Amino acid sequence: MAKTKTVFYCTSCGNETPKWQGRCPSCGQWNTLVEHIEKPSAPGRAKSSPVGMSRTPRRLHEVDINDETRFYTGMGELDRVLGGGAVQGSLVLVGGAPGIGKSTLLLQICANICKDRRVLYVSGEESERQLKLRAERLGVESQELYILSETRMSALIDAVEEIKPDVLIADSIQTLYNEANESSPGSVSQVKDCTMSLMQISKQDGITVFVVGHINKDGAIAGPKVLEHMVDCVMLFEGDSHSSYRLLRAVKNRFGSTNEIGVFEMGESGLIEVPNPSKMLLQGRPENAPGSCVACVMEGTRPVLAEIQALVTKTSFNVPRRAADGFDFNRAVLMMAVAEKRGGLALSTFDAYINVVGGLRLDETAADLPLILAIASVYRDKPISSALAAIGEVGLTGEIRAVNHLSQRLQEVARLGFKQCIIPKSGSDSVEMPEELEVFRVRNIREAIEFAL
Repeated sequence: MAKTKTVFYCTSCGNETPKWQGRCPSCGQWNTLVEHIEKPSAPGRAKSSPVGMSRTPRRLHEVDINDETRFYTGMGELDRVLGGGAVQGSLVLVGGAPGIGKSTLLLQICANICKDRRVLYVSGEESERQLKLRAERLGVESQELYILSETRMSALIDAVEEIKPDVLIADSIQTLYNEANESSPGSVSQVKDCTMSLMQISKQDGITVFVVGHINKDGAIAGPKVLEHMVDCVMLFEGDSHSSYRLLRAVKNRFGSTNEIGVFEMGESGLIEVPNPSKMLLQGRPENAPGSCVACVMEGTRPVLAEIQALVTKTSFNVPRRAADGFDFNRAVLMMAVAEKRGGLALSTFDAYINVVGGLRLDETAADLPLILAIASVYRDKPISSALAAIGEVGLTGEIRAVNHLSQRLQEVARLGFKQCIIPKSGSDSVEMPEELEVFRVRNIREAIEFAL
């Protein structure tokens, strides 16, 4: 009788070690190694995994890519994140917090996909009656939509062979288990085995597979990191539990950009697309209030306008407090130091708080200048005009550096009704300016502050 083998998996990167360690030797994370007992596969269970792909090597120029087809899911925001639509034969992983809307999103797109394709929805968390009730609430009804409440991988494979769907939805990967593997469902080995089986189904039969993945308390997708390496696309559904808006972001995409975002609003009848996220993010913006400035950042190919708010108050401690929500903390502290040294703002005796309205996280350096202007506005207690926006990267010497896609950003600023915009002087000579927009070219933050205030 074969002996069991004990190994330790890193929940962060998937690295295996024969003994427990406080720190993972691969990724350097602390307390991420978990014990796992590998048991030998039971005999006679080979049917639980699909037949492996039998291929012969081919020359690169002999491969025909004309058959690489995309199809629309019926949701423009989802198609944007996928890179222009779902790719036939791809494996897509959708992760997010509980109740964020992952299952709702995938069930909603079935209404459009089923018009010319057959869909099999396999759920290990809901019964078929629960799926029917949720489909009626979302208005999803089609003769080509098949549902199955099952957690066994062998039963899923049998259903695929019988129905031969064009699209397969597995909700969720943590509930599926391979009968040949004696580990419990959701374990590292089970997740790896089931994902490998789904990948073989996708690549061998040309079936587009959507897989729902849960996240852990740290916000990462639960299971081994190798799960994200195996799939073609990883999308994260983000949102505040107290807000109805949701952001869909691609963190990996073999068929498109990873910078695109999709914006949805959770309503009574499901998710509603938000085609103009800038308008949503600027709703309720106060007028003539110090400490607010509008920034224009690029999310993939889409320019998005967001409001940056700042608040500075006299500190009562020896070391002033700094806090940032929606903006990189280290970048915010760096910009405060530049504003104090190069802009003449004595912030060393003030607590400073930064907030990006709407739950959006700004990682682009083009938001540096709006942040400094918001800080200067509240520091001097002078409001910035509600018709003014700012774009620019700030260097350590206080200079305003050029940003990419400046023309596209200015078009979006003018389209939303802004009348003035502060931009970098460098790199803007050849940029076409909108006629209805008054543009101020500045070289450093002192000139920008004087223009804005």
